[in-house]
Amino acid sequence: MSRPIRQVHLAAHFPGVNNVTVWTDPRSGSQIDFSAFEYFGRTAEKGLFDYVFLAEGLRLREHRGAIHALDVVGRPNTLAVLAALAATTSHVGLVGTLNTTFNEPYELARELATLDWLSGGRAGWNAVTSSDAFHGANFRRGGYLDHADRYTRAAEFAELSKKLWDSWREGDVVADAGSGRFLREGAPARVRYEGAQFDVDALFDVPRSPQGRPVIVQAGDSPDGRGFGAEHAEVIFSLHTQFDAARTFYDDVKGRLGAYGRDEESLKILPAATFVIGDTDAEARERSREIALQQVRPETALTYLEQVWGSDLSGYDPDGPLPEVAPDTGAESDHGWANRHAAVRARIDSLRELSEREGLGIRELVIRLTASHTFVGTPAHIAAEIDRYVQERATDGFTVVGHLTPHGLDEFADRVVPLLQERGSYRTGYEQGETLRDLLGLPAPRVAEAAVGAR
Repeated sequence: MSRPIRQVHLAAHFPGVNNVTVWTDPRSGSQIDFSAFEYFGRTAEKGLFDYVFLAEGLRLREHRGAIHALDVVGRPNTLAVLAALAATTSHVGLVGTLNTTFNEPYELARELATLDWLSGGRAGWNAVTSSDAFHGANFRRGGYLDHADRYTRAAEFAELSKKLWDSWREGDVVADAGSGRFLREGAPARVRYEGAQFDVDALFDVPRSPQGRPVIVQAGDSPDGRGFGAEHAEVIFSLHTQFDAARTFYDDVKGRLGAYGRDEESLKILPAATFVIGDTDAEARERSREIALQQVRPETALTYLEQVWGSDLSGYDPDGPLPEVAPDTGAESDHGWANRHAAVRARIDSLRELSEREGLGIRELVIRLTASHTFVGTPAHIAAEIDRYVQERATDGFTVVGHLTPHGLDEFADRVVPLLQERGSYRTGYEQGETLRDLLGLPAPRVAEAAVGAR
């Protein structure tokens, strides 16, 4: 007896500032005009994606005392953009990256619950952590959080947020955002929470949405990150895209779910995936090479190494070998590596080993690390590979990352999605009233039990 066809899940990534996007391409548009977000959201909806995923940075990047040139354009607030997209889209989910280190649970839970109501149950939260002083300098407490405590805070943040969302029990809400009838008589239970990071006594003021509560997405890959994902996440945005590595990660994280009373379908794993399409495999490979060279320009390659070495490497040839000089780990680093001497040296050792093994100069090494495209080939080849990953349980789908903004999804939606539909592993339409949780095939959330007190 054959196994049922597993459905492919796709998310659409609207990137922050990075070298994945080819900003020098004349087809690249704005990264801050709402028209770019609107176009991207509508293209994702045309392609029947599960959700649009926004990256976010909390500080303009600096390198050698200067702001990154593209960051000068700015970075709009994620929740404001997603709220606007809720009005210009009808079905696609809306997921934003929001930090657990520099936010407070009640405030962020309230904002996300409001977005969930405004969108009819389409909101999701990519919960990320931070421990570096560079980002922390923007906030009152600065870089106060020890690196070892970042997931302690994140776990408490997620646990408390879920209790706040769940404090409005069944029967308190009419889950029909389209009717204008939102509330029945009732009130939330009081939430009393005491932990190492938070001490809260609250009555939450936003009722449960049509999907119960926002979907939690997470991207951590450390042992602590995987543990957090198994306990709290409903989607994991992973970086494991090679088939064997993806399946190993899938088995590891999903194997942890039982300890938390969860099953395999309660968590979806959607690695980031880049793609290059050609009418022939040879054409696709040629395009991939051209795009990679645009993504990693000579100055980009040196900047990448300078962030590892912690020193000025502008005098080195981007096409030459790696520097022989020792890293500067005594000064504060833009990426919080200053106090992690062993980690910096281990990172450099791994770069040297890869460079020597494959005969790569600086620029080719950075291309190998940051611009090796996941799927390169004809639309039929890419559709078949995506389907293979899902049917053989290496992933549940992918988070698609294009190299143009906002047009990065166009070719994928037009040429790959129809072939996935022909294979029977991808939806052919949205159902009216579907929430993000419905689109992802996630079970209804289990109500957290620590909300106490009379309603």
